Amino acid sequence: MNTAVNLCGVTLKNPVMTASGTFGSGAEFAEFVDLNKLGAVVTKGVANVPWEGNPTPRVAEVYGGMLNAIGLQNPGVELFAQRDIPFLKQYDTKIIVNVCGHTVEEYAAVAERLSNEPVDLLEINISCPNVKEGGIAFGQSAKTVCEVTEEIKKYAKQPVIMKLSPNVSDIAEMARAAEAGGADAVSLINTLTGMKIDIHRRCFALANRTGGLSGPAVHPVAVRMVYESAQAVKIPVIGMGGIMTAEDAVEMILAGATAVSVGTANFTNMHATEEIIKGIERYMRQYHVADISELIGAVHDR
Repeated sequence: MNTAVNLCGVTLKNPVMTASGTFGSGAEFAEFVDLNKLGAVVTKGVANVPWEGNPTPRVAEVYGGMLNAIGLQNPGVELFAQRDIPFLKQYDTKIIVNVCGHTVEEYAAVAERLSNEPVDLLEINISCPNVKEGGIAFGQSAKTVCEVTEEIKKYAKQPVIMKLSPNVSDIAEMARAAEAGGADAVSLINTLTGMKIDIHRRCFALANRTGGLSGPAVHPVAVRMVYESAQAVKIPVIGMGGIMTAEDAVEMILAGATAVSVGTANFTNMHATEEIIKGIERYMRQYHVADISELIGAVHDR
């Protein structure tokens, strides 16, 4: 039984990865999770300089998930390269660095800084606000998605994954734009924009007013968008959004995902990733699947 997948020329021992922002850069979970068992660790967002993030409160629980407005707080690429990469290199897993920025130049600077570091892939978070375009997210304009991808590809030596925003009218158009810009893969979905109001205090639950909705509530939306993107492009698709169980992960793979990222589940169950890996293996044995590649995009009409 073969669970290995090929992601942009990089072999992952299994398709299960962590989702950026939910696993730190591995050290926070290493005491509880055997990182050697993971297909890849996707780090928290890394910018060219340290970011403080948004004011508190920054997290709120909601039906079927949570809202977060952390604001991509991070120590910057220099400290990340000195501290976090050496830590992750101790483990037999692939390293995917999530990159964030406010301008195309900031993204490019991080890609260039990491070009000679021992990391396997870069995941570009284009849900960041584009400060030169009035704060609209990079990922909400197909033209911008293509342009950002093209620019990052000039500097990156590792394969580039563009992480797509679901807050658009046509996700397939965004996937095609990333592919046209030279992306090696796309990942989706990032969080959906949501809001929670404290009715007793009559105030916003988050200091930022809005936040990113994640968790099981978004899973059906994510499956639909993964399917639509996989149908639209020839490059690999990484599926994420409300994956809590092995069944959720298999659903994403059947929709067309080559690999999957587990996020919010890590907050409620530190062992979620390991349990999902074991569950995928059980599914493969149950249905006599010799190679996981047989499952990728294998959904069909009744």
